[in-house]
Amino acid sequence: MAAAAKTLFTIPIPQQGPHVGGTITATEPAPAVYLLTITSPPDNRLTTASCNALLEALDLIEFDGYKPGVVVTTSGIQKFYSNGLDLEHALGTEGFLPGVLYKLFHRFLTYPMPTIALLPGHAFAGGLMLAMHHDYRVMSPAKGFACINELEFGVPLKPAMSSIFRLKLPAATYRQLVLEAHRFGGQEAQASGIVDRLGGLEEVLKLVSDKKLTTKAKTGIYGLLKAEMYRESVGFLSAAGHEQAEKDDRALMESEDLRRDEAEKRLPGLKAKAKL
Repeated sequence: MAAAAKTLFTIPIPQQGPHVGGTITATEPAPAVYLLTITSPPDNRLTTASCNALLEALDLIEFDGYKPGVVVTTSGIQKFYSNGLDLEHALGTEGFLPGVLYKLFHRFLTYPMPTIALLPGHAFAGGLMLAMHHDYRVMSPAKGFACINELEFGVPLKPAMSSIFRLKLPAATYRQLVLEAHRFGGQEAQASGIVDRLGGLEEVLKLVSDKKLTTKAKTGIYGLLKAEMYRESVGFLSAAGHEQAEKDDRALMESEDLRRDEAEKRLPGLKAKAKL
């Protein structure tokens, strides 16, 4: 169905370091349903180039005369929706989190039209975070996993990354994602509340029809309603929220270092006492 849809525009994703770049192609598979297909081989990593291209696509749909409707994002690479951040790029690019990644998350979280992430394959770490900042998620029932795997490579979650899961998911699912790095296949992801439905584009269009989503943006307050619903995340995604969160993180790390130092000083006495 998507292949026969009219192409509205294509935005290039420039090459960036080892990432070859790619495209974001916008089509209209049904009236007022705008499908953004991200194709940035090999795995749709979130870099400055890809995030900015997505922001440009969202701006075009909102401001370039298109009828208010529904925005759907998906991948032109069937194995991956997105494999998350390039950590070297994220850590080595000044201002990447507040100025690029969080800007994209905030844009989706408060976008003035309904948004749906269609996951044809894996959505890992930052890729799953991006999907969670959409209003709805549809996942392949047979391919791919949803996972937050920071635990496995020793990178703590920032408040702006973690809060969206706390706001949108049951506590038990949040615990499995963060503290167990559990990989959720389609069926389990739906049962756990991570995705709303299973299927492909046809299921997305059915979701749009069932919930009459193309009508929801007409009054102009859809984005404002979401901003209030998800006030905690909106705050963390702002420049001021990020700055305060970084300050709190530093204080937490200093407190942890102090705790460890004090424990090491007490350890000989504790070991001697344990032998009594």
